[in-house]
Amino acid sequence: MDKNLLQRLFGGAIYGLLVILCTTPLGAKLINGLSPGLVQQQHLYYGLITFFLFAGAWECVKIMQFDPKSWEKWVVFPIIVFVFYRFSNRFFNQGFYYNYSLSEFLALSLIVIAVVTLFRFSKELYYDNGKLIFTIIYTAIPFSFALALPQFTSTDFSLEVFFLFVLIWSSDSFAFFTGKFFGKHKMAPKISPKKTWEGFAGGVILTMVAGFFIELYHPDLRGNWMIVGLLVAVFAPLGDLVESQLKRTFGVKDSGKIIPGHGGILDRLDSFIICVPVVYLYFVLENLI
Repeated sequence: MDKNLLQRLFGGAIYGLLVILCTTPLGAKLINGLSPGLVQQQHLYYGLITFFLFAGAWECVKIMQFDPKSWEKWVVFPIIVFVFYRFSNRFFNQGFYYNYSLSEFLALSLIVIAVVTLFRFSKELYYDNGKLIFTIIYTAIPFSFALALPQFTSTDFSLEVFFLFVLIWSSDSFAFFTGKFFGKHKMAPKISPKKTWEGFAGGVILTMVAGFFIELYHPDLRGNWMIVGLLVAVFAPLGDLVESQLKRTFGVKDSGKIIPGHGGILDRLDSFIICVPVVYLYFVLENLI
C-alpha cells in the first residue's frame, strides 16, 4: 500500500477518534471507567477546542508571515487568551442559553467583514495590523463560539458538535463524489480548481438528507437538523474557499503538518471555523422566535 495513503489513513483515524472522544460522552466514560470521577465530558471538549484554537492561531500567524520585529505579532496570543477567557466563563456557567447580547452579533458580523476583506481587499492583510485583526477574528471568535454549541450537566453532554462534524464530513464527501462523477462547471477555478457547482448541489441535497436522519433519531438536539444540514452544505465549502484564499494570498501550500497526511489544523477545520458561528446564530434566532 502507498506510504502516503497509510499516513493519511492513520492521521485521519487519530483525528476522527479524538473528535469523537471529546464531543460525545464516550470520552469521559472511557476515562472514568479506568479511574472513576476523574473527568467530566465538558472538560474534554473544552480541552479539544482550546487546542484547536491555539494550534490554528499559531498556523495562521505563520501563514501570514508577520514581521518578526512588529509589536502586532506579540499581542496576538494575549488578545486571543482574553477573548477565549470571556467565552470560557460563559461556557462553564452555562451562560450561552439564556442571555444573548449585542456584542455577540457584533462579533459574528466581524467574521463577515474579515471574509470580505480577504477576498476583496487582500492587500490590507499585507500590513501587520491587518494580519493581527484577521488572525483574531478568524480563529478566536469561531472557536470561542464553538463553546456555545453543546449543552451539558454533570452527567450529560449533548451531541450538537459531534453531529456538526458528521455533517461537515458528509458534506465534503458528498460534494467530492458528486463532483467527481458529474462535475463540469467549476465553482472557483482560481482558488479551488476541484470544486464544481454539481458537486456543491449534490453536497447540499445529500447533507440535508443526513440532517433529516439526525433529526429523526435525535429530536432532543437544539434546532432542526435538516436546516443545520442545509447551512453546513452551503457554508462548509465557503470555509474551504476562505482558507484556500488565505494560503493563496500568502503563497502557502498547507497550514501545517500536525496531522500526518492531512496538513494542519486549519486545513482540517476550515469548514468548521465558518460553520460554527452560522449554526450558533441559527440556534439563537430559533430560540428567540
